[in-house]
This record gives sequence, C-alpha cells and structure tokens, in this order.
Amino acid sequence: MTESPPSDAVVYAGRWVALVRGKIVSQGETREEAFQSARYTRRKEKVEIRFMPVMPFNSPLLDLVRAVVPVDAPVYLVGGAVRDAVLGRATHDLDFAAPRGMKLARKVADGLSGAYFPLDEAFDTARVILENPDGTRDCLDFAGYRGDSLEADLRGRDFTINAIAMDIHSGEILDPLGGVKDIREKRIRACSPTSLSDDPIRILRAVRMAAGFDFSIELQTRASMKSAVALLPKISPERVRDELFKILAGARPDAAMRALEMLGVLPGLLPELTELKGVEQSAPHVYDVWTHTLAVLRHLEGILGALAPRYDENKANADLMNGLLVLRLGRYRAQISQHLGTLLNPDRSARALLFFAALYHDVSKPQTRTIEEGGRIRFLGHDELGARTAGERGAALRLSNDELERLRTIIKLHMRVHFHASRKEAGVEISRRALYRFFRDSGESGVDLILLALADTRATYDHAMTQDHWAAALDVSRALLEAWYEKAEEIIRPPQLINGGDLIKEFKQKPGPEIGKLLEAVRETQAAGNLSTRAEALAFVQGWLAKAREK
Repeated sequence: MTESPPSDAVVYAGRWVALVRGKIVSQGETREEAFQSARYTRRKEKVEIRFMPVMPFNSPLLDLVRAVVPVDAPVYLVGGAVRDAVLGRATHDLDFAAPRGMKLARKVADGLSGAYFPLDEAFDTARVILENPDGTRDCLDFAGYRGDSLEADLRGRDFTINAIAMDIHSGEILDPLGGVKDIREKRIRACSPTSLSDDPIRILRAVRMAAGFDFSIELQTRASMKSAVALLPKISPERVRDELFKILAGARPDAAMRALEMLGVLPGLLPELTELKGVEQSAPHVYDVWTHTLAVLRHLEGILGALAPRYDENKANADLMNGLLVLRLGRYRAQISQHLGTLLNPDRSARALLFFAALYHDVSKPQTRTIEEGGRIRFLGHDELGARTAGERGAALRLSNDELERLRTIIKLHMRVHFHASRKEAGVEISRRALYRFFRDSGESGVDLILLALADTRATYDHAMTQDHWAAALDVSRALLEAWYEKAEEIIRPPQLINGGDLIKEFKQKPGPEIGKLLEAVRETQAAGNLSTRAEALAFVQGWLAKAREK
C-alpha cells in the first residue's frame, strides 16, 4: 500500500521533496533538484525522495485493483486518470500500463469477478467491466507497453499532460516529459515533433482539452497541428465522429469550434460550415450566420448549465436571462437531465447530438438566402434543406439511424417554437391543439427543440435581448414542457376513444388511409379538449363524414 504523505505535504503539492526521518527537508521541480538540495544541507543523513501529488489519489476502484495484483508486478496508472488527479478532478474510468496488458486484465477480471473483453491483440489491450450494485459500471483498460519500456510508451503518447504514470503500489510518479509542470502552467504540449502527424486526430483532441481545461496550446504544438491538418481526411469517419462529439459534449464547444475554424480544420471535416462565415442576416439578428451559430453553442451550454440538477445558483443569477430561465423552467431540471442523458447509441448521449444539431441548424442558409424589395433578407426553406444536409453529414460520420432521425427532426422543426413565441408576443396564447401537433410531429425530440430554440433566441438578439422577447420564449417553452411532462395523458397522448374497427362497424368505412385520417382528427379534437367520451367521438365522426359528403 502507498505510504501516507507527510502532514505538510499539501504545501509541496506537485513537486518532488526530500525527507529525512519522515520530515521534509527540501523540495524541487525534479527528483534530482530535490535530492541535490537535500544533500547540500544533510550530507551525512539518509535521504528519501518522493513526489507530492497535487491531491492524493484516493480511489476505492484503484484499491480493488491493488488487492488482486502482486506487489512485485510492475503496474502503472497512466493517462487521463493521473492527469485528472493532478488537476484535482474526479476520475471514473482507469487506464493501466504493464509489460503484459491482456494477461493482467484477465487476472484482474478473475479476481474482481468482472467481465473481460479483449480490445486489440496486436497492441496487447483489453478491458475489464465491473458491475456495481446500483447498476452503474466501472471501466478498467489495460495495455502492454508500446515500446520497450514504460518511458518509451509515455514518450510515444499524444501530449505531455497525458504522458504521466503512477506506480500503483508505491505511488511514485514517472514524468519524463514534464507533464506535471505543463498541467500546473496550463499548457498543452505535444510529446514529440511527430505526435500530430503520427495521428492527426490529436488535432481535435488538443482543441477539446484546451477548451475543457482552459489551457493554452504551446506555440510549436499549434504549428504542428496546422501542418497535420491535411492528413485528417485519412482518419476513419468513426474516429472523427467520436472526437467531434466529445468536443460538442464538453466545455466551451463554441471556443473549440472557433479554434478548429482558425486552424483550417473545417473544410476537410465539416465542409458545409465553411460557407456560413460572412453570410449576413437581417434584424433582429446581430451576427452573421457563422458567428450566430457559435453564439447558439455558447448560449446552449449556459442554458443547460442553468437547468442542470446541480447548478451554480450565483452563476445562473449573474446572467439575468438565465436567472429568469431558472425561475420559469427550473422545475423540469430533473426531467431535462434524464432526457439529455439518454443514450441513442452506447457511446453518445442525446446531449451531444443536440449540440451537433445546434451546429448544423442554420447550415443551409447560404443556399436559401434571398433579398426582398426593401432589403429584408430571407432564408425560406432553410430548415427542410438543412435537415437533409445535416442528415447527409451525420450519415457520413456513421451516426446510427436513431441519431439521424432525431437530428433531421430537430433541424426540420427548429422554427416551430419561434413561431409560437412570436404569436405569444402578439398576445396569442399557444393552444392545446398546437401543443398536441407540436409533439405529434416531434415526439421526444420536442424537448431538444425547446432547448435549441431558447439558445437560438439568445444568440439572435444577444446583447439586444429584451425581457419581453425572452418572457415570450419562456412562456411558450413552459407550456410545451408542462404538456409533455405533466399533461401527456390529457394533451399529448389522450386515451383512445374509438378505433378503426369502430369506424368500420358503425359507419361502414372501408380499411384504408381514410381510417387513419379520421382517427387522427378524433385524437386532435380530443387533445384540444373538445371530446371526452366514446359517444362524443362517434358523433364527431358522423359530423365529419356528413360534411365530406356535402363537398
């Protein structure tokens, strides 16, 4: 087991220290610096050199692994888990490096009664999945050294902040490239001059980490990223998709996308987006289409943060509009969180797909732009064309059919909430019939439409937003969410009063499309509150058919 750190270790977090009889006598940025400093003052005494982590790595999951691994077996915690420990962030999944990765993974799986999955025999990589009593799962990845030693493995990784290893038995840190220092100085630095050209997907990863950790990318690394951009088309669509969706689901997606645009990544990655830049829009839009799109991402992140189950009340209230948002829609935060956490694919959430839809919601404005007499700019049909364009890009990225269907629905219908908000500003309340039709056409995607519309509204007006505009959008959004989450059996999915058999028996109707039209008319009228019994439904159908015969 790892020896407990000295009581004053927190003062030296992230540095090497020299100890004499358990007391810290010197410190430094490197092992050698700490040792030499101690030897200068304690020449005749025995000196112990230790690394003081930024915060102790206390992990019950790691303790389980230690318990089934022989104490003399060289096993190292590597990558993101060590980086996050230095950053003081919680870590759920752990990565390990050892001389024989798959053999170790099998031993751990057997010892912990976990499921063993070989991932890549060529790279000696396997995964262990542990099922927890509450239904959650922990993931442990094991890999053999890529190279002839652990240090060679670390030097061959992507960025120095991910090239740090910790001996799981002693707690000793191996940091050959100065990754801890880069973390402390908030810097993304490539492990080698060829790190980016060796695997160009690292361009996207660097941008994601810079945005997520609020780090800067070192100048030479940035130059290497630009040089490697031309190699990105050689990367499989699946790897590009996975890294792109991590960017969109992570922190500051707007900043990340702006960085990708400045690096010249978009033409080869998402070429449709390059046409958005400089496309002017009429008032009330305050930005061109590209800047507006980035603003939608920014506001969407803020809105979802304000409506998260755990949110920073002071941060939400610091933004007046988000403060009003919390007051009006905060009661639905648990349901919204559950919706966004839904997995349309085992590796991607509905939240990530929503951000992708936000990125593409105005993608076809350049193709549909017209200027009317008087100078007003219109984009008629950009929603339907945009749905097709986004669907094509999603298919190229190998999204699942469920994801593609939701993506097309969100973009095709993204103007619906704006329509009802405009009517609300004019004094027209959204009707029960309109609520029914909204969710009839959108289904579960309706929640995404509401969230996107709110972000779209903020981005349209931005600093020019008035409380009246925002109040109208919030009122409509609340009415829609209330119908979906609280009045579904009354408005969205009312109980069936009659069926096709009734129409055939009572009115001698023949099976066919007309049956479906009649039943839908009954459901819509019922949802509007104008029908509540079987007798009323039959009378409604009788009147419908009578009018049809008169035509």
